[in-house]
Parts: sequence; structure tokens; C-alpha cells
Amino acid sequence: MRIGEAARVSGVSVRALRHYEDEGLIVPGRLANGYRDYCRPTIGRVLAVRELLASGLPLRLVRQALPEPDAASPTGPSTGPPAAPPAELLAEIAAYRDRLAAHIAALQARQAALDAFLQRADG
Repeated sequence: MRIGEAARVSGVSVRALRHYEDEGLIVPGRLANGYRDYCRPTIGRVLAVRELLASGLPLRLVRQALPEPDAASPTGPSTGPPAAPPAELLAEIAAYRDRLAAHIAALQARQAALDAFLQRADG
């Protein structure tokens, strides 16, 4: 499918698809006329990228967390299921998650303080 349809199907903009390609996160095929051709596995990868980015994971970690883009292609050099991510990467993602949890806890404490203030002010 061409880029406009891929954007519609995946729910990301054409610009985002081009950005993902520029960043090496996806590798769409090319038609004889040079137009991008997005297959279902590439759309699946776009959805995976989008989900990881939505979680707040930095682009650098998203790139490392996913297998090489060609491995997702039915014509790529896939030799079976992707290897497990390296322990160092998993530790870095876990540390990111822990920082996120600490930030959420701090925000919840601020919210509780504001709730208490509003409750006292109300009477």
C-alpha cells in the first residue's frame, strides 16, 4: 500500500512515517516508480514504534528495543524469531520505567496536596 493508505491504516501521519524511515525504524519497499510500498509487517512495526514512543521511551531506546527493520519484512533475511533484547538494554528500559514511576508518585503527591488545600478552602 502507498504512504497515504499506510498512514490511514496505522493512524500515524505521512510525516511520521517518513520520520520513522529517516530514523531507520522502518524500511518500506519501493514500487517500480519509486513510490514507497508499505506491507502488513511494516505497518505492524509502525504500530510497535508508535506504542513504544507513546510510553515515553526515547527514540534511541525504541531503535534498540526493536529487531532490525528488514527482519520484519517477508522478503527480508529473517531466520526465525527475533533474539531477546540484551540485558543492558532491558536494564536501561527498567531504569527508565522506575524513573517514570517515581515521577508519577511525585505528581500524585502534588495532586493530593492540592486536593487537601481545596478541601480546607471549601470548608
